Amino acid sequence: MSKGLLQYLTATVLRMMALLIAVTMLSFFLVHNAPMDPVDAFLGEVTVSEEQRAQIAEHWGLNRSPVEQYLIWVNNTLHGDMGESLTFHEPVTKVLGERFRASLLLMGTAWILSGVLGMILGIIAGVYKDRWPDRIIKTFSLLLASTPVFWIGLLVLMVFAVELQWFPLGLAVPIGKVESDVTWLERLHHLVLPALTLSITGIANIVLHTRQKLIDVMESEYVLFARARGESLKELVLRHGLRNIALPAVTLQFASISELFGGSVLAERVFSYPGLGSTAVVAGMHADAPLLIGIALFSALFVFAGNLTANILYGVIDPQIREGGGIDG
Repeated sequence: MSKGLLQYLTATVLRMMALLIAVTMLSFFLVHNAPMDPVDAFLGEVTVSEEQRAQIAEHWGLNRSPVEQYLIWVNNTLHGDMGESLTFHEPVTKVLGERFRASLLLMGTAWILSGVLGMILGIIAGVYKDRWPDRIIKTFSLLLASTPVFWIGLLVLMVFAVELQWFPLGLAVPIGKVESDVTWLERLHHLVLPALTLSITGIANIVLHTRQKLIDVMESEYVLFARARGESLKELVLRHGLRNIALPAVTLQFASISELFGGSVLAERVFSYPGLGSTAVVAGMHADAPLLIGIALFSALFVFAGNLTANILYGVIDPQIREGGGIDG
């Protein structure tokens, strides 16, 4: 392993540790200062005596100071125990594992859709610069970039689920059916609308960046020389265009994971999809501190992994960036 790569990996690990510490401390601070009492949220409409309330608070460790609670949580987390969810009455690690599988399927599908559609539309817009395909695609992208995810989700529901009745209104599986009996075709049927809605959040940026990069490439001197040699438009795009737009497109795609994760919260709520996003909302409404902090920690790791992958791909795809950043192969 080269010295440059070792320094890069060391700095990355240190940044990740600092990020996780900051996320957990900020999460503890926000949860502790939230106006909702965790005991009241746990009891709901049930009325108990003050002695019983004190016993519940002691059971969950809520009678300790915030600093003590944080240090105990850190120690337990380092040993693989992130506590028990006050809402679901299950270990936080189990809840995260179950909900992440559903979110991963949703976000993965949306991520692939946004990348593929964004690249295709961006190439078409770049090739037909200032003509009607370009104007339509550019206007469409600008509208998508300025439209909230939840509004798009509601519109999609009204058209395809209510009016046309092509797809179900929500959930990840049919109502009243045992999960073990649900087929992959039924899961896909429930996945289409939320995945399509969530993919729209990443399409606009990829389209606009790909379009502009391809226009720059097509107007470059070496492409003009290739055009003079008689190369067709298809050859110009395949030989010169795709090679030069690959780097910004791929890295932008991985860097958009944070936006994708944020958009999944709204998309999952609109479609009642049982993923991490909807779980975070439920945990917040019930002041479920262990689950909220677990989701925050998991989200930070997920987003950090996406950004790290984008940075690594920069060095792998473009040797000049790798050498300039000190990451020697």
